[in-house]
Amino acid sequence: CQINNNLTCQHGGQCIPVDEYMSSSNKKFSCICPKGYSGDRCEIVDNKIILSFENDIVLSQSIFIHFIEAINGSVPMRMTTFRTIFPVKNSLTILWSRSFHLIFIELYNKNYYLVVIQKIYEQSTTIIKKIKSSDRCQHINELFNEIFVKLHLTRRIKYYHLSCQQNLSNLPCFYDDVHICLCYDHRKQRLANCFEFNYNMKSDCLGQSVCENVGQCFQDTEVLRCQFSSNRFGLSLDAILGYHIQPNISLLNQLNIVKISLALTVIFLVAGFINGVLSSITFNNKQICEVGCDVLKQQIQQYKHLLTASVLLVILGLPRLIILFVSKCMKSTNDGWLFLVGYFISFIPPMLTFVVFILPSKFYKE
Repeated sequence: CQINNNLTCQHGGQCIPVDEYMSSSNKKFSCICPKGYSGDRCEIVDNKIILSFENDIVLSQSIFIHFIEAINGSVPMRMTTFRTIFPVKNSLTILWSRSFHLIFIELYNKNYYLVVIQKIYEQSTTIIKKIKSSDRCQHINELFNEIFVKLHLTRRIKYYHLSCQQNLSNLPCFYDDVHICLCYDHRKQRLANCFEFNYNMKSDCLGQSVCENVGQCFQDTEVLRCQFSSNRFGLSLDAILGYHIQPNISLLNQLNIVKISLALTVIFLVAGFINGVLSSITFNNKQICEVGCDVLKQQIQQYKHLLTASVLLVILGLPRLIILFVSKCMKSTNDGWLFLVGYFISFIPPMLTFVVFILPSKFYKE
């Protein structure tokens, strides 16, 4: 490496000498390749897959990408990796160095989309694909009736080509609990080509997983990646804004939802402090405290506006409960604005203590 001034490795790769006594191969050096390059000398430019999504597709933060290599006479080889997509972005780029013929992406709740079909693998290519709703692989429950679905696999699989013929070109693929099937044209007929797909594959990096707490391990070239995911989020500010906050970016360049949340938090903090101070000063008045000694009936007649105020506070607290129970949990960060409104509305009732209970009082006015 030193003799060749590190020119042994291409595309800026770093050359590392190999101790001949520690290695069983005849290699005298090893190249550490930069991102986007691979090979013994970093001479291979990785495939670049650029994916974008239509607005009607609900994205999860973690997207699984399944690469399938079809080998004649052998079981298709599957390699899986994952990527995290930022909420404000609608696209992602994948660099992949291994051969493949099919690409599927998997979103949450087992939603599969067909991305790429290529009969012959082409190395060092750039693939640009916009994912549409029509690219989704449907489950057989959506294509056949319940009686057919309950048939044994060996009896129903021979009729799978009917789903391709009935849906013509609108159905790119479909799947059952064992297979993924592709619809393709053959001699003026539309048929189904199915292969086994392990939906419950153990992701442990071939037994070398270092992930804890039930995290899944995926191997991306020589790097082991740990991934855990959540399908839903609770109604808390950290869950609502967690994926909207961009790291290493100043506050002025953050998303509007982040800046508005910060402004509202400061306003509520200041208003709540002022409300607490005024309420404390008012209730320390001895004359107001002595009112509680009157007869209950007279108090109800005289201070019925306080009952109205209490009912008003309950009504103001209803929006948060409605949003919480109707929508349950956030399934996507695209619902951030809705949950943000419900979150801040819940702070309004305690902040109105002075306005609702004290200002209308005759004692306060006197």
